Amino acid sequence: MMGGRRWNSAASATLVILLIVFGFCISSCFTDATRIHADFIVSSCQATMFRRVCVDSLSPYANVIRDSHMELARSALSVSLSGARSAAAAVSKLAAEGTLAPSEAAAVRDCMTTTGDSVDELQRSLEAMGNPKGKGEAVVGLRLDDIQTWVSAALTDEDTCMDGIGGGRGMGGVVKVAIRRQIVNIAQLTSNALALINVLNSASP
Repeated sequence: MMGGRRWNSAASATLVILLIVFGFCISSCFTDATRIHADFIVSSCQATMFRRVCVDSLSPYANVIRDSHMELARSALSVSLSGARSAAAAVSKLAAEGTLAPSEAAAVRDCMTTTGDSVDELQRSLEAMGNPKGKGEAVVGLRLDDIQTWVSAALTDEDTCMDGIGGGRGMGGVVKVAIRRQIVNIAQLTSNALALINVLNSASP
């Protein structure tokens, strides 16, 4: 009986050691993979105009992006679309408040239209990129030129909104700052998405 207990103790100790080693290996491998994926994002963002924005906005998706330029471009589009929707909602809310001067209201309505167009164009682009599992890659290869056109149009719409609120149309300072903050953010995200799509297209056969 004593020998059996000693054997059980030794076996338990060995199992504990193996579990610790296994856990360490898993943790180490996971950390290394995450670091590699993060490095890929940092390196890829060098092709964009707003590099810090690019890295900060895409880093949370590192384990989805991994080392795929397709997933990188898709994630950038998704982030840009999310930002455009938030901006469009904010502008629409401001327009609905009814507290703006006539000149301000006109500029905000114009901005509401252009941000809505931007959302539509980014949505169309993201759908053309295929689903997150990577299906539809062949379709993407045929439509990257269209996607570039749509994303470029979305960026133009965002720039048009900024021009409208800063074009001397009587826009009050508080309103101008509130809208500009929203639009500048999505314009930077969209610019980065376009740059990453351009890289993807240039690498396509």
